[in-house]
Amino acid sequence: MFDVLVLGGGFAGLWAAAAATRLLHATETGPVGHSVALLTPHPDLVLRPRLYEPDPARLRVPLDRVLGPVGVRRIAATATAVDTVRREVTATAPDGTRSTVAYRRLVVATGSAVVRPELPGAALLHDIDTLPAAVRLADHLRALPEAPDGPGRWTAVVVGAGFTGLEIATELVGRLRALAAPCGAADEVRVVLVERAEVVGAGLGTEARPVITRALDELGVERRLGTTVTRLDGRAVHLADGSTLAARTAVWTAGMRASALTAQIPAPRDGLGRLAVDGALRVRGVEGVYAAGDTAAAAAEGGHTVLQSCQHATPLGKVAGHNAAADLLGLSPVDFAPDPYRTCLDLGAAGAVSTIGWNRTLREGPEGFAKELKRAINETWISPPADDPQELLRRADHRVAQRQPVPPTA
Repeated sequence: MFDVLVLGGGFAGLWAAAAATRLLHATETGPVGHSVALLTPHPDLVLRPRLYEPDPARLRVPLDRVLGPVGVRRIAATATAVDTVRREVTATAPDGTRSTVAYRRLVVATGSAVVRPELPGAALLHDIDTLPAAVRLADHLRALPEAPDGPGRWTAVVVGAGFTGLEIATELVGRLRALAAPCGAADEVRVVLVERAEVVGAGLGTEARPVITRALDELGVERRLGTTVTRLDGRAVHLADGSTLAARTAVWTAGMRASALTAQIPAPRDGLGRLAVDGALRVRGVEGVYAAGDTAAAAAEGGHTVLQSCQHATPLGKVAGHNAAADLLGLSPVDFAPDPYRTCLDLGAAGAVSTIGWNRTLREGPEGFAKELKRAINETWISPPADDPQELLRRADHRVAQRQPVPPTA
């Protein structure tokens, strides 16, 4: 039996395991007697916010190099069932072997997944929701120079003009041009955003929209608004407005939902499938179970609910892990109190845009400020320390600020 069992190896799961270990270590007065385990089928933390980038295969950090040095055991399996009465999790190993893992306290941090559509040709849709999917898209793009010439060879259709859709669409312009140039076809590159709403970036605020629109115009990204995809056939994408786009590449980015494992927990869930939690991230009505990251419908500042994002997943994980350990030790829990909400949207070669607050106020700065901020977030802030147990435990403290680094203003 493990004292704290964490399900999920994403940002929330990693930091939950680290935070629980930190508190348990801090209260040990002799040989370490408490055990923390992370149950995940994957050996790596995937830097999921960066999967729109050109070389996704490298965007991972080995979990054993991060958590192993502080004594967290990684169980290579998928959680398929949770019995909150017996306090047991059914785990299935990659070879199909099943086992039961007992726990004293449980943290559910199994993340979210893109909601793929049910329509003819849906299997032809790419996404960048997981590392394997992002690698498949990269492989598909790299194969285009050898593909037969013809309509749509250098056209990509991106469905969904939210945060993820805008980042992959603006990045695809440069990726496709780099591949097409040796074939003398750089001018044939075409990226089309398809969005059901009447505007792009509907959830990103009115102040940011002109910046986003200018960037799309600068890059030549076309927009088909107020419509959606009805079917694909490998050569074309067919839209609900009756039009057809010749395209060899289509990427789906619309809609997210919490891990299906949340249905195994006998607790209320919101419209995204996330578990209802109190201020300490305890799952409501279920003793000994906490939730963090994309599986938790936690309250944020100003009466808002957290978003399914890395920005919220990391502090959620720290608080859930800390409180799971505190519960074992008879200590008072702490309440989740995130930093003020902010966004930083990459716009490819056209720059980036940053906002702060739930009203999405444009964050001003010197020329290039937002792009440098995005680069710092992607390359520094979100990555956990490997082979450095002291730094990991320092950062696992829920009181350590989650502020994004701010580039020099000069």
